[in-house]
Amino acid sequence: MAEFVVIPALIIGAIIGLYELILIHRDENFSRSHWFTHGIHAAIFAIAATFATMNTEFVYQTFSFLQGIKFIDNPWVFKIGVGFITMIKVHAASAVVKGTIGSTKGMKETWAHSFVVSALVVLAPTIWPLIAPIFSKYL
Repeated sequence: MAEFVVIPALIIGAIIGLYELILIHRDENFSRSHWFTHGIHAAIFAIAATFATMNTEFVYQTFSFLQGIKFIDNPWVFKIGVGFITMIKVHAASAVVKGTIGSTKGMKETWAHSFVVSALVVLAPTIWPLIAPIFSKYL
């Protein structure tokens, strides 16, 4: 049975989600409640995507059909696929705002932000050992 990583995935997913929330707040300059509700679903998605990349073996055991799909049976291809889906989702969610009244600033760095967020999701399993000592006294 593959190890299911919960606390580290929650921590790094929350950090990525907070980063995305900050980006959304900076880019979207309309009502206070709207940017927060728009950003909270992005943070939840970042945590879910991080769970998938940090628990790849568990995902393979749970959804065994993934191992039969060519290329997806490679864990890094799976993680990059999750990152690609994350990038498309982040960009699509931010594109909704472009036509909103009062959003004069626009989303000029959307693809760059989307790429950074998705890269963090993909690299979360390799980043965690670097930042784990910071959180070790709290775990």
